[in-house]
Amino acid sequence: MAPHKPWWFSDDTVMVSTAPTCGLTKGGRLLPMVERETGSRIQIKDPETGELVDAVNDQLLSDMKMLAKGRNTDTMRFIPSEAVSLGTAVPLYYDRRFDEAFSEAMQGEKFKGFSSATLGELEKTGVIEIRGGHGSPAADQRVGEVPYIKVSDLRAGLVNINPTNRVPYQVARKFWKRGKPDLQAFDLLCPERTSKNIGDFCVLMPGQEKVLLTKEIIVIRPGPAANFDSFYLIWALTLNIVRDQWKRVIFMQTNREDVGKRYLEISIPVPEEAQTGENVSLPFKEYFKKIADARSQLSTYLDRAGDHHFFVSGTEEPAIPEIVSIHAPDED
Repeated sequence: MAPHKPWWFSDDTVMVSTAPTCGLTKGGRLLPMVERETGSRIQIKDPETGELVDAVNDQLLSDMKMLAKGRNTDTMRFIPSEAVSLGTAVPLYYDRRFDEAFSEAMQGEKFKGFSSATLGELEKTGVIEIRGGHGSPAADQRVGEVPYIKVSDLRAGLVNINPTNRVPYQVARKFWKRGKPDLQAFDLLCPERTSKNIGDFCVLMPGQEKVLLTKEIIVIRPGPAANFDSFYLIWALTLNIVRDQWKRVIFMQTNREDVGKRYLEISIPVPEEAQTGENVSLPFKEYFKKIADARSQLSTYLDRAGDHHFFVSGTEEPAIPEIVSIHAPDED
């Protein structure tokens, strides 16, 4: 006998609920419903005893009841069956509200003169270049002169070098591509996992190119086919309609957050003309250029004075040991 299928069942679509609550707290207790304005618990009459009891905040149950009634809610999505994968069996991933908000904004007057594309599409066409960090040396190797950058060092748009967290030059060479520093001034860096600030990009300042990045960092820069610079990229990636899209692709694991390669699905505006990109990103360019100039001036003063204990993040050149070839003496 074939199993009974309710009237709302469909082989073509899957209903995905992004309801934020399911009636239980993290500790397994009932989750009370709280009034936003007062913070007080909402109480209802128990249908059996008539006594007042705390209402349970179970929006998932509400979605299921609405489904049975043939009605929709803001947290219900009907996804084509072929678009649902067990590899991404996370409800939030199928919530396209942020993508729809981006598409709607792109139709407005503000983005006249722009097209749009995903980071993955831009990488394939050479408009941007994307790579990961270098690697993660052992803790007992962090005793040298090359700054080692962890995800916690990426804050407030800048790379904050910890002067006590460095590795020997020879260790860094093992992680650098071709054994040499391979970063560029004004590269954009972003945590890939283990941090709440995934999707928040920081700018690598001039003088910070010779650092070692932990492997859990994304590096993005304009590619050979780009008609914009890094300052446009930071302008685009910090737009609310772009930043909000990261909420869909970050999956919470038991002990850390993870973004995988799903960040390649993030869409950004792309200027149709180079001048358009320069115009909108000018405030970002002026800001970071002024910071770079100020850092350079202070570094020059400190070098000349020679009597200050003050660390200008990243301006110090790591001591690069000279590699000397040793030859056996000529035989007589």
